[in-house]
Amino acid sequence: MKLTKLALLAAIACGTYAGNVFAEQTNDVQVVSCESNCDCGEPVCGCEPACDDACDGDACDDACDSAGCGIDLGDCGLCDRISSLACRECCIGDPWQLFGECNRISAGGWLQTAYQSDLQGFGLGTFGGNNFNSYPKHFQLQQGWLFAERAIDASCGLDIGGRVDYIYGTDGQDVQSFGNPGSTRYDNSWDNGSHYGSALPQLYMEVGYGDLSAKIGHMITNIGFESVQATKNFFSSHSFAFNISQVSYTATGVVATYSGLDNVTLTGGWVEGLNTGFEDNGDAFMGAVAIELTDRLNASYNVMGGKFRDNPASGPLAQGYVHSIVAEYDVRCDLKYAMQTSLVDLNDGDVSAVGISNYLFKTVNDCTSLGARFEWLNSDGLARTGVNEDLYELTLGMNYRWCANLMFRPEFRWDWSEDTVTGDKDDRFSYATSAIMTF
Repeated sequence: MKLTKLALLAAIACGTYAGNVFAEQTNDVQVVSCESNCDCGEPVCGCEPACDDACDGDACDDACDSAGCGIDLGDCGLCDRISSLACRECCIGDPWQLFGECNRISAGGWLQTAYQSDLQGFGLGTFGGNNFNSYPKHFQLQQGWLFAERAIDASCGLDIGGRVDYIYGTDGQDVQSFGNPGSTRYDNSWDNGSHYGSALPQLYMEVGYGDLSAKIGHMITNIGFESVQATKNFFSSHSFAFNISQVSYTATGVVATYSGLDNVTLTGGWVEGLNTGFEDNGDAFMGAVAIELTDRLNASYNVMGGKFRDNPASGPLAQGYVHSIVAEYDVRCDLKYAMQTSLVDLNDGDVSAVGISNYLFKTVNDCTSLGARFEWLNSDGLARTGVNEDLYELTLGMNYRWCANLMFRPEFRWDWSEDTVTGDKDDRFSYATSAIMTF
């Protein structure tokens, strides 16, 4: 009976389509490698090159496979048949929307369920720790996410919009405003037991005029490659850099963006401390410079600096800075490399962290992509209070799209740690899987 209900749910999620595409429903690494008419008929790719000039000269002579080139099939007919089969088995359709969009007003969301065999990562520190993926050996709802938004269009002059997001699940407590001085203010007390909770991670107004726009209110502070929003991540688990050195997930303040320069976007503003919700608990600058260096390479520099906490009711006082550099390079249309460097310095070096995270993504076809993440992070008191340690992590995972609205993300993860003073070592293996259904 349970399997029948799951099959019925999947059929409802996959069998109904709409013409509008839900912005940010798919993560950026899903690269289309083989065009199809999506009625599961004959593909149009055949033996033609799938990306750029990856196949020089005659495509059959250079042996195109269903994802591009590289397999010496030797026979064009065989190449056609394999490519046709790959396309025919991977017609994911268009995403279905529960609410849709009208006059730049949209609403939607997603459900993410997950299971993990063990705790992922190490952490008992002041800011870091297992803020996400901290409920192992339980099938759980990690994110039941809803949003409503009015997108601005300032191309013709002044325009006003805004957005509100609501989350319920085991990730709910992790994006509450726990940086507020009072434990019951804004959404900081919306807990449901020890592991589940609700939050309003975003509630802001947006004003735009020409190439300049500004968000005013409570917002997500994405200063690295990964995000608190599940639909923007490839992996089910998070990196050490996200959980430890990205010390802020949300903030309240005013942040402006200017996009009037060629291939350059500037962001800057002020926030009242880290992880605050309409409460003054510090004064910090938040800014970024994003540059599109080439058609294949883009990079961004992100920084937060200032007084992060100035009220002991919300935790130890802290001031300093957080830096991250993120670069993304399309090696070819079906292969992508991304890198993030992180640097944190708080209270004049009393607590710090530095590290590098590497990501590699390979698109097999429209339904399947493979990913790997390897990182090193040195944490001096951020991961575990009073401990200077080197942390290493390797994660191997896959994204499989059953249809445009339903994706499965299994992964295997290995964690290592070594105390740089005592030499004590620790290691951990875990596996996890999650499913995301957007609507």
